[in-house]
Amino acid sequence: MSDKKVIFQDLGPIPYREAWDYQESLFQKIQDFKTGKAKEREQHLLFCEHPHVYTLGKSGSANNLLISEAFMQEKQIEYFHINRGGDITYHGPGQLVGYPIIDLEPFGMGIKSYIFHLEEVILRTLQEYSVEASRLDGATGVWLDTGHAARARKICAIGVKTSRFVTMHGFAFNINTQLDYFGYINPCGFTDKGVTSLQKELGETLPFQEVAEKVKKNFAVVFGMEFVKGDN
Repeated sequence: MSDKKVIFQDLGPIPYREAWDYQESLFQKIQDFKTGKAKEREQHLLFCEHPHVYTLGKSGSANNLLISEAFMQEKQIEYFHINRGGDITYHGPGQLVGYPIIDLEPFGMGIKSYIFHLEEVILRTLQEYSVEASRLDGATGVWLDTGHAARARKICAIGVKTSRFVTMHGFAFNINTQLDYFGYINPCGFTDKGVTSLQKELGETLPFQEVAEKVKKNFAVVFGMEFVKGDN
């Protein structure tokens, strides 16, 4: 398989733990290739949605979770302390979550360049819906109204893990996301910035699969990926 051929899988709605375990298995396969234990390097891009869940990055603060365990059980929200960078974030229905499990070396990227490219994929997708967005100095992800501190709001969070230039975890793009769940946390550790969705910005519910296809197309353009179909 070509170094830039990527197996694409749309996993659909899937519990967080199941998707995390699957990522770990794919991540390990690439590591096995890099250490000579496997003969072929398989690159992967996974799309999915999760049921309500909060995930806290390895260096994040548990104080940014603002509700009790009992309340989470009542609201049927799961919670995981995981091995990506970044602080706490929310995943839930209507949010496109993308997990690139790829070796960055064939793409000629380091981690900073990789995050820049992830942001570029979402920025280009938003342009197709005439939503003006940008990067924010000192913070990862994709933001709106960055020139006005009181109105700055995030539409896509990014949190990744890399080892030997192999990536896992990825991005969470709010399409038709239920934004009230962000009110139970300090999203990404911020107490002074908001969160938004494509639905909120445009005032209408978006065809989820249509948006996902645009994101996939922009991955191919920005990263130079050639997609091959997975077995899902």
